[in-house]
Amino acid sequence: MATVKPTRWQESGLTLWWVMLVVLVLDQLTKVWVVQALPLFGRVDVLPFFDLVHVRNYGAAFSFLSDQGGWQRWFFTLIALVIVAVLLIFLRRQGRQLKVLNWSFALLVGGALGNVVDRVRLGYVVDFLDFYVGSYHWPAFNVADSAIVIGAGLMIYDSFFGSGAKSDVNQKSKPKS
Repeated sequence: MATVKPTRWQESGLTLWWVMLVVLVLDQLTKVWVVQALPLFGRVDVLPFFDLVHVRNYGAAFSFLSDQGGWQRWFFTLIALVIVAVLLIFLRRQGRQLKVLNWSFALLVGGALGNVVDRVRLGYVVDFLDFYVGSYHWPAFNVADSAIVIGAGLMIYDSFFGSGAKSDVNQKSKPKS
C-alpha cells in the first residue's frame, strides 16, 4: 500500500493533536493533585503491589544524572524539545492512514511535553506511580512516562507488523511473478 503525502495538515498525522493535548493535560492535572494531596515522599497504599507516592526526579529515566549540578534540567529539556519537533515534522509529513505510527508519535509528543513542563516550571519531574513486588520497586513514574512507554511500544509494534514492516527495500527484493 503506497502512502499518500498530505498536502494539508488535516490530511496528516497532526489530526491527532488532541491526543497530545489529552496526555499533557491529564499528566499535569495528576501531578498537581499529587503535589497537593501528598507531602514530599508521602505514600498511600492502594494495592498490595501499587502505591501512590510523591517524589521528585531531577534526572531522566530511572533518575539518570539526577545527582548533577542542575545542568541536566536544561539538557533534558532541550533533547525533549528537539525530539518533539522531529516527531511533529514526521506527523505533518505522513498521512492519516498510518494510524498506529501516528498514535505512537502523538503519545510520545504528549508525554515528552508533560515532562518538559515540569522541568521548566519546577526544575524536576513529579513522579507518583509506584509498582513493586515485595521490597523490589520499579522506579516511580507518571502519566507522561506511561504515554512515552506506550508510544514507544506502538512504534516497535508498527515496525514489525504495521506500515514500517513493508519498506521499499523489502518490496524491491521480491521477485516479480
